[in-house]
Amino acid sequence: MKNIEISGVDYGYASESKIFQNLDVSFLPGRTALLGPNGAGKSTLISLMASVLSPSAGTIEITRANGNRITSRQLRKFRRLVAWLPQDFSPVAGLSVMEHVMYAGWLKGMSRRLAKHEAPWAVHAVGLDELSGKKATELSGGQQRRLGLAGALVHRAGVVLLDEPTAGLDPGQRDRFRRILATLSDEHVTVVSTHQTEDIDGSFDHVVVLVDGSIRFNGSVSEFMNVAPANITDPRDRVRIAYAAFVEGEI
Repeated sequence: MKNIEISGVDYGYASESKIFQNLDVSFLPGRTALLGPNGAGKSTLISLMASVLSPSAGTIEITRANGNRITSRQLRKFRRLVAWLPQDFSPVAGLSVMEHVMYAGWLKGMSRRLAKHEAPWAVHAVGLDELSGKKATELSGGQQRRLGLAGALVHRAGVVLLDEPTAGLDPGQRDRFRRILATLSDEHVTVVSTHQTEDIDGSFDHVVVLVDGSIRFNGSVSEFMNVAPANITDPRDRVRIAYAAFVEGEI
């Protein structure tokens, strides 16, 4: 996968002014942290990239490694390239963990046979092997988030979009998520929206900062951290200070 590019995008809900106006941003292969305060538009942007929402103007386009371009208007082809885990994921009642992941693959266009073949890999990737026969609705909150991630990964999409995947998780569960994130291919475009900054250094390759519907920063993690004063040596402090500078409009 080469990138996913948003060009000249406008979007707004019927009862509100536009959230995005002429938005331009490109996401490259590797892991990108989409940072921003609550209400910045992160979930809306993730939903647009997942084709759950449609822009009123502009284009959203995936460029594959072979140079082929597929826009979000080519809905079926586009969605087969994209994995999406929404913030409000909840499992389907009556299905086991393995069945749930198979069902997610089938919904993405996989044949039943292929979904059955790939589901064990996805369940293993998120560490739910021992719970594969358990009812999905009986899992804990953190386990359900991992189940949702397995369903997103099962069709091996080139673009992986995760909306606040660590929201509500305890430190141990967040650490497990970081380990899962590290296993995702560098050749894929992985975008993780969050307002938490403590996991940026060491977990991500790129950072995009979104504030009030505008891109304040788009670059590498090291470029982002270098915004902090040179005398600040702790990586987490550097990330926190850089983030605050962009959010508060100091840069």
